[in-house]
Amino acid sequence: MFKHTKELQYNAKPEAPDPLMARRLQESLGGQWGEMTGMMSYLSQGWSTVGNEKYRDLLLDTGTEEIGHVEMLATMIGHLLEDAPVNIQENVYQSGDPALAAVMSGMDPNQAVVSGLNASLNNPNGTPWNAGYTASSGNLLADMRYNVTRESMGRLQVTRLYHMTKDKGIRDMLSYLMARETQHQLQFIQAQEELEEKYGVVVPHGTQDLQHTEFSHTLMNFSEGEESKELVEGKTAKDGKPFEYESNPTAQGGKADMKPGPEEMRNTQEDKEKTVEEGRKIIESQKDMK
Repeated sequence: MFKHTKELQYNAKPEAPDPLMARRLQESLGGQWGEMTGMMSYLSQGWSTVGNEKYRDLLLDTGTEEIGHVEMLATMIGHLLEDAPVNIQENVYQSGDPALAAVMSGMDPNQAVVSGLNASLNNPNGTPWNAGYTASSGNLLADMRYNVTRESMGRLQVTRLYHMTKDKGIRDMLSYLMARETQHQLQFIQAQEELEEKYGVVVPHGTQDLQHTEFSHTLMNFSEGEESKELVEGKTAKDGKPFEYESNPTAQGGKADMKPGPEEMRNTQEDKEKTVEEGRKIIESQKDMK
């Protein structure tokens, strides 16, 4: 059961309206690594976690918190769009000042046209948020690793947004989000390490006997230069086995041996007339069937 509390999780009010910053904040709301993605990923992972109550509770705690982050960002974006955009933009174009008009044109059209000067579930370019951004694999270790990445990317983008404004109110909220994304990175790393210790570091666990082990610990040099060799030379992988390095990988599969598709599908110039003729026959036969 979810229950909404009218108080925001943290402050979400700027010093002044700023439609351009409102557009930028859409990335943290509805972009690939934004709060919508975290919210739906963690909740979905939590709902599918059965028999591991510690991790289930962690995921549902954090996913529910992310709903509050979505609300904070939507509220901040709404404040940033108050009063300013439509009338100012109209006056700008009527003024004939091309420089000023160019600046104002940076506003998100979705916010003005579609959402009625409110936040919308899309990125700054108007691309709608979609569930394809999320991850919920049913494998806790794989999901925890994804979650560390999601929080890392989310915090990276929030930090960049922080440097794009001098507004104290916006910075206050973004500073809070940075702090929470620090905690989320650390907690998911903690869970990841516990799961690695219990099951091993390779996902999924218990499948090593199914793979060609002669290829499982070799860094293959498929690009010019050998600088990457330094990363693995003389070192042991996290699963306890030594790394190897192959300077000139050899092809293992031989040449591809495939039959050409049917002539009527290839439709090349030399058999074009034949294809057209056969196509007409098919059409005529279909007419007869009617």
